[in-house]
Amino acid sequence: MTLKLYFSPGACSFVPHALLEMSGAEFEPSMVKLHKGEQNSDDYKAINPRGQVPVLVSKGQAITQILAIVLHLDQVFPEMGFLPTEPLARAQALSTLAWMNNTVHPTFTHIFMPQKFSDLPEVQASLKPYNIQLFRGMLGELQALVDKAASQGQAWLSGERFGPLDAYSLTLTRWGTIAGIAPEEHPTLWAFVQKVAAEPAVARVIERERLQLNMGKPA
Repeated sequence: MTLKLYFSPGACSFVPHALLEMSGAEFEPSMVKLHKGEQNSDDYKAINPRGQVPVLVSKGQAITQILAIVLHLDQVFPEMGFLPTEPLARAQALSTLAWMNNTVHPTFTHIFMPQKFSDLPEVQASLKPYNIQLFRGMLGELQALVDKAASQGQAWLSGERFGPLDAYSLTLTRWGTIAGIAPEEHPTLWAFVQKVAAEPAVARVIERERLQLNMGKPA
């Protein structure tokens, strides 16, 4: 199978990037430099007219959106157990993944790119602090999920196998440091993220994307 992943360093594309590396399958990672506007080029728009990452090209067909890509990878690599197979556990994992993608992620976008939501400078200025507080609370919810998984003896957020929830937790927590939310505010979440980052496949992706986990400024 020919697989190609279009990703941008530090973006949510880290999730399928980590899953592909974890699978051990051959794939072609193709970097899209968002800060240089490469997502708006004619060549990239021919792949994804929305100009977003990630895009997974599988058997010559482009798949966009995290949820669709994760479901595809889960079916292509069933031996990896990226998502639980038991119906209720699977639904709960997908519910958490959807929350990460459609609630937590957009909240950070309001912090990082407020210009997407208003062209008024005063509105942009108010969006950032308001959404930082929202994002802080969401990281608290994520830490509660980590604590719950640990209390149930689970190695990872959705069970005994590494999956998209774990990769996304690293991405969201890293974004929190960009927003000025110190890792010390959520110590068990931060410890969990260190565990995720220490996985050999994840460490390779971090190196390929040249990521620094804590982007906050020292006190």
